[in-house]
Amino acid sequence: MGGRRGGGFRLVLLGAPGVGKGTQAAEITKRVGLAHVSTGDLLRAAIREGSPVGRKVAAIVDRGELVPDDVVGDVMAERLSRADAADGFLLDGFPRTIAQADLLDRLLAERGQTLDRVISIEVPEPEIFDRLTGRRWCARCGAVYHVRYGRPRVEGVCDRCGGELRQRSDDTEGVIRERLRAYREQTAPLIARYQKTGLLLTVDGRGRPDEVFGRIAAGIPGLGSRA
Repeated sequence: MGGRRGGGFRLVLLGAPGVGKGTQAAEITKRVGLAHVSTGDLLRAAIREGSPVGRKVAAIVDRGELVPDDVVGDVMAERLSRADAADGFLLDGFPRTIAQADLLDRLLAERGQTLDRVISIEVPEPEIFDRLTGRRWCARCGAVYHVRYGRPRVEGVCDRCGGELRQRSDDTEGVIRERLRAYREQTAPLIARYQKTGLLLTVDGRGRPDEVFGRIAAGIPGLGSRA
C-alpha cells in the first residue's frame, strides 16, 4: 500500500453502473474529509466554464466522441493540483482504462505521491438490472426513487417537490446491457493491474449502504475511525 503525506487517503473507486458508487463516495468523503473527484462532474464543469480545455471537451462531446485520455489527463492534473486534494482524494470515474491508470501514476509521481487503495464494488449483474430498471428520478429536483425499494408516497410524484418521476433513458434494459459490456471490457484489465500491485480491495456491494461502507472500512485501516 502506498505511503501518505499529510495524513489523507488517496483512493480510487471502481464499480459497474448501479453498484452504489455514488452513495459510497458520498459516505467516504463525508466521514474522512476527502476531496471527491468525479471525472464526469469535472468535464461538465469545464464545459460550463468555457475554459480552453472545456471548449475542447465540448467540441468532442458535440461530435459524439469519447473524450481522449490526454484531455481527461489535463482536466485531472488541474483538479489534483488544487489545495483541497493535497490531503487526500477519492477518484470516481478515473481511471477507466490501463492508459488512464498509467497517466494517473505519472501525475501522482510528479507530486511524490502514490495511491493507497483501489476499491472495486461488486454486485451480481441480475441485481444491477433490478436496481437500474426500477430506478425513477424527479425531472425537477433530481431526487431518486425505486419502484420497489424506495417508492414515493404518491405513484409517479416526487415526495420532495411534487415533480414528475421518470425513467432515465440509460436505465432501459438494452442500454444497461451495453453499459455493462463496455465496463467489463474496459475495467477487467484495470482490476487485474491493481490486483498485481496489491492495491485492490474487492467489496460486496449488496445490502444496506452502511453495511457496504463497513466492508470498505474493514479493508482500509483507519478509514472507519475518522467519522
